[in-house]
Amino acid sequence: MKSTFLQGAVALGALALIPATTAALADGEASSYKALDEFMDVFQKVRSDYVEKVDDEKLIKGAIDGMLASLDPHSSFLDARDFQNLRTQTEGSYGGLGLSVTQEDGAVKVIAPTQDTPAWRAGIKAGDYITHIDGQLIYGGTLDEAVDKMRGAPGTSLKLTLVRAGRDKPIELTLTREIIQLKPVKWEVKNNIGVINIVSFSANTGADVRSAIRSIDKSLGHKPTGYILDLRSNPGGLLDEAVSVSDTFLERGEIVSQRGRAKGDVERYYAKPGDDAKGLPVIVLVDAGSASASEIVAGALQDQHRALVMGERSFGKGSVQTMLPLSNTTALKLTTARYYTPSGRSVQEGGIQPDIRVPQLSDPDYKNRPKFRESDLRRHLINEIKTDDKALEEDAKDDPRFAMSADDLKKKGVEDFQLDYALKTISRLAGTPGATIAQAQVAARKPGAK
Repeated sequence: MKSTFLQGAVALGALALIPATTAALADGEASSYKALDEFMDVFQKVRSDYVEKVDDEKLIKGAIDGMLASLDPHSSFLDARDFQNLRTQTEGSYGGLGLSVTQEDGAVKVIAPTQDTPAWRAGIKAGDYITHIDGQLIYGGTLDEAVDKMRGAPGTSLKLTLVRAGRDKPIELTLTREIIQLKPVKWEVKNNIGVINIVSFSANTGADVRSAIRSIDKSLGHKPTGYILDLRSNPGGLLDEAVSVSDTFLERGEIVSQRGRAKGDVERYYAKPGDDAKGLPVIVLVDAGSASASEIVAGALQDQHRALVMGERSFGKGSVQTMLPLSNTTALKLTTARYYTPSGRSVQEGGIQPDIRVPQLSDPDYKNRPKFRESDLRRHLINEIKTDDKALEEDAKDDPRFAMSADDLKKKGVEDFQLDYALKTISRLAGTPGATIAQAQVAARKPGAK
């Protein structure tokens, strides 16, 4: 009898939850409808009472942009123009300067220049602010307007005015636009070492890296001493290509996992058998401009103890954006997941810490120029696993390996200190087949490494 009573009570309790849940949903919907009514009231007031006649489509797009901007820095609405620009960035070429830029408080801020482009050769740095284009102040305008002014017919010139932290006066530059060929992978051989530079993770980047390895082997007639994977100032790109590049150097194991909103919404990516580099030493170069897909590769090879990560702490973008088509020409770019390295680390905010920190001493401004990272962006996602701020601080201790100035290095013919340091580290491993990461770290810390 007691058992029957308890069962009945449980059943009644379960039934009682139904109207309560329905009521909660109804309250939520009522609140949403009230907010939408308020939006429509504002919309109608602006249409009828604003000092000038306004375009309805402009108002609605502005409302959508504002809604997405309130979420995080990487979610956005892509109209037909934005959609075409995205295709250009991942597939084609354009006439311009070779700059990745963002907008911060109405100002245009440089994320990173692309190597071997007019912006890169002119010495534009990540974190620079562009204040004027051809003498016209661009502060307060839209990012699209600034990008349109910088792009144009190859061979035409324009003037940029930059503000850089640590410089007392603005920097005036005259640049000539070029066709920016979006070739994601470049390679060369230095001191019997294959250097593979990935500019961005666009279509076929993984296949291009494997092709670069074959080309390096063919040019030498044998395997190199090792490989340097240069991901500096690489803003990222396609997740699938980051997985493909990581798989090129891995024999097995997890590469990355992405975790969505729901507890069970987890997707994992694994390496397939076959290391194209045949176990040879690999050094990955990163800096504050290495973001997103670059961090996936660096984190995978670091966690799997396949490569030594060298340089400076990376950008810290640990979120995944999904393209959700709305029509044939428009789409929603929405942050739908966070990604994690094989050991379960989230790089959101904190970035990838290099195994060996190597400052870019050949850059005379490196000490004074502040680093621009994900944690500096407004409304950036917070790392769910709280990170000790001390772990993110740069090492301020004097290191005898890094005592030379940019002028000293120039006299020695060293134009890229980080690359030079990586080359010398791998050279020390010559004749050590299957050298471990621990051995590479020892080689990198030897006094003669400078």
